[in-house]
Amino acid sequence: MASEENNVAAESKAAEPAKPAEAPQDNKAEVEAAPAAPAPAPAAEEAKEEPKKEEAAPPAPPKPTVHKPNFEEDVVYLYQFSRTPVLPSLSSFCLKVETWLRLAGIKYENVDHKLKFRSKKGQLPFIELNGEEIADSSIIIKELATRFEKDLDKDLDNDQKNVAYALTSMIENHLLWVVMWWRTKFTDDVIRGYHVSLQHQLGSKLPNGLLNFFFKFTYGRKGAKKVKAQGMGVHKQEEIDEFGRRDLKVLSEKLGDKPFFFGDDPTSLDVVAFANLAQVYFIDKEVSYPLRDFMQESCANLVGLVNRMKERCFPDWEDMCKNLDMNSHLPKPPPEEKEKEKEGKEEKEKEADKENEKEKEGEKDKEIEKLEKEDKEAEKTIEENKSKEEAAK
Repeated sequence: MASEENNVAAESKAAEPAKPAEAPQDNKAEVEAAPAAPAPAPAAEEAKEEPKKEEAAPPAPPKPTVHKPNFEEDVVYLYQFSRTPVLPSLSSFCLKVETWLRLAGIKYENVDHKLKFRSKKGQLPFIELNGEEIADSSIIIKELATRFEKDLDKDLDNDQKNVAYALTSMIENHLLWVVMWWRTKFTDDVIRGYHVSLQHQLGSKLPNGLLNFFFKFTYGRKGAKKVKAQGMGVHKQEEIDEFGRRDLKVLSEKLGDKPFFFGDDPTSLDVVAFANLAQVYFIDKEVSYPLRDFMQESCANLVGLVNRMKERCFPDWEDMCKNLDMNSHLPKPPPEEKEKEKEGKEEKEKEADKENEKEKEGEKDKEIEKLEKEDKEAEKTIEENKSKEEAAK
């Protein structure tokens, strides 16, 4: 739930760069000790052609180091947080990437990894495309926009692009940390406000009460340190609340009465704004959050923007949040085929059980044969001993 720049499973020191190999030094003693070169061979021998050396076979291409080796070409595999009942993702960066993928119309699939994986940079989200890993939401979008020729900002002029860059920086480097401060300060409200089930998020069988306790004293404590190190955490609550209100007011004034920031069509700025404002707006109304209340009361146009982006990019929002389906956007097999798949799976399981039973019965038969053989050998030994005793008498 932390930002991608700070969402690292275990902090590690950067590896020291490898020292360049030293150039081989001349060894005068070895040269002097080497035997003298033989006299030149006769001309006839010089004319002989040297045997041709066999050309070495080209090295095999390296195997893709990805979590999904059986990937489909040009399909984006997205690794992010699991769904919640109120929001597709608790990470604004993850929601940003998925929103952009949907607006750009790029085929993608969520990998439900239950937070087991991080990118090589230690971040979520990250994607895998054609056997290559790409991390950091901004880099992901830039790379995909280039490769698939899907630039949402292609119609903006330079001034508009500069404004978009500045507002994106304000959202992701300031407003986000206002929200992060609230999350790390009020962890119980986070769990209640987003209806978070840590069992589902982590794929754990431990009781939710125990996981919530662990969450409070790990995410809350570590997150608070990061927020303080960033600078937001050193301020008073009323000061931080004012920072958030000011950021929302700037965005509201820039949006005005337009459907999107630069006109009738959404751009990358609308994607970033939606991904972050959704983290505020969709918190359960039963949970107190002053910034959400200010947004609803004083920035109605931002509420409108959030709902327009939701309807345009996530028509399956209700379904995915209700069923916590990571891939509700992908076509599902018809009920008949689903039943057939289920029946086929059950038949395979039954066949496997039968095979296991046969193996167990075979093992039991072998054990019985072994015991019978040992009994016969024991009886034979007893008979032989009796015969020896009678002969001795």
